[in-house]
This record gives sequence, C-alpha cells and structure tokens, in this order.
Amino acid sequence: MSSQRRVTGYRKKLAMVLAIAFILLMWQIAAWSLPDFLMPGVPTVLARLWNEVQTPAFRVALWGSLTRLGGGYGAALLFGIGFGLIGAVLFFFREVLKSAIIILQSIPSIAWVPLFLILMGFGNLPIIVVVAIAAFFPAALSVMNATESVQQVHVSAARVMGASRLGMLRRVYLPAVMPELITGAQLAFGNAWRALISAEMLIGFGKGLGRTLAYSGETADMVGVMTNILTIAILAALIDQVILENLKHRLLRYQYV
Repeated sequence: MSSQRRVTGYRKKLAMVLAIAFILLMWQIAAWSLPDFLMPGVPTVLARLWNEVQTPAFRVALWGSLTRLGGGYGAALLFGIGFGLIGAVLFFFREVLKSAIIILQSIPSIAWVPLFLILMGFGNLPIIVVVAIAAFFPAALSVMNATESVQQVHVSAARVMGASRLGMLRRVYLPAVMPELITGAQLAFGNAWRALISAEMLIGFGKGLGRTLAYSGETADMVGVMTNILTIAILAALIDQVILENLKHRLLRYQYV
C-alpha cells in the first residue's frame, strides 16, 4: 500500500511539472507571435522577477499581502469551522446558516469593497474583511455538509454515554469531518487569494502584490504585469501545494500510509 501511495505521489508531481511546462510553452508561443511590448517572453520575465525579489519594495509588498491574507483567511477558517460544527448539533441553526450562505455566496466578494470602504475607510481592514468573506463560505459549507454524513449510530452511542454537545463536537463530529475540513480549507484559500489580489488592485491602498500589478498595468509596463502575475501564481501554488498539502498529509496521516 505504501509503495502504491509513493507511485501516486510521483505521478502527481509529474503532472504538476508537465502542467507548468505546458503553461510556459503556451506563454512563450504567444510571446513569439506578438510584439515584445505586448507580450514579453518567459526569459525576460524570469530575469525581471529575479531582480525584483532582491529589492526591499518587493519584500514590503509581499509582507503586506501575506499579512492581509493571514488575517482574513485565519478569521474565515475560525468562524467557518466553528459555525459548521455548531450546525452539527443545532439543526435549525445549520439550515439558517446554509440558506444565508447560498444567498450571499452568489455575490462576488469584490462587490463588497465599496460598502466596506465607506464603513471602514481606507486601510487594511476592508481588504481583510473581503478576504474573510470569500474564504468563509467554502469553509463553513464543507464542514456542514460533512457533518450530515456522520453515521447516526456514532451520534446515538455518544448520547447514550452521556456526552454533552461540546463533547460530541470534539469526539464525534470533528474527527469525522477532518478530511472534508482540510479540503474545504484548500478551497477557501483559493477564494481568499483571488479576493486579496482583486481587492488590493481595486482599493490601491498601501503595498501589496495586487497594487503592484495594478500599477504596472497603469504604466503600461507589460514586463512588470507578467512578472507580478507569475509571482502571484508561484506564491499561490507554494502555499497550496507545499504548506496546505503537507498539513493535510500530517493531519490525515492514517490515509497516506
């Protein structure tokens, strides 16, 4: 079984490498087909990226984006998982919350930006709240959907043994929903990352990767535009495939042995 898992892991890594190679090839073909000022080539952008990562301005922008991401994404996971688990023992609360999510998640997260700018003013807080809203929905829904599949025999056994609602959450529901919880956290990250970059581009406050991308577009710096797009893509892949995927394997170790 372990050898089969290793083979599956190697295939996933190979698939990732091939996907990256295909994207870069399509990019370079487009660069050969268009003028340099419209579509710079991959080597040009990689050279610019190498120079950019060594500048203080890049580190400031990176830290600004990661700080906002951490605040919004962390709050979304905290409330999403918490409300999802509460919905497991409070049926009416779960139905109300699920109905509200179905309604609200149809609104693009970036559409909340003008409202939050008026309420909170320019600053980090409106961006953090937008990120939190974008990530909250998949986190809460994944947990609530998972709690519905928990076997009733386990719930009944816990009740017979005198488990309180808090005890049932800790000993029955939380272990049962852990796989879906981790998957929901990865989906929530994708939403949070896109909302972060979009909000930074729109608000234009402070330093951040989204603001740097927007500024490159405003000044018609296509090398800068593609450099920032590449940076955003690399960071998203690293966070998802290195940090979150490794965390998933650690928390669900029994599934990968």
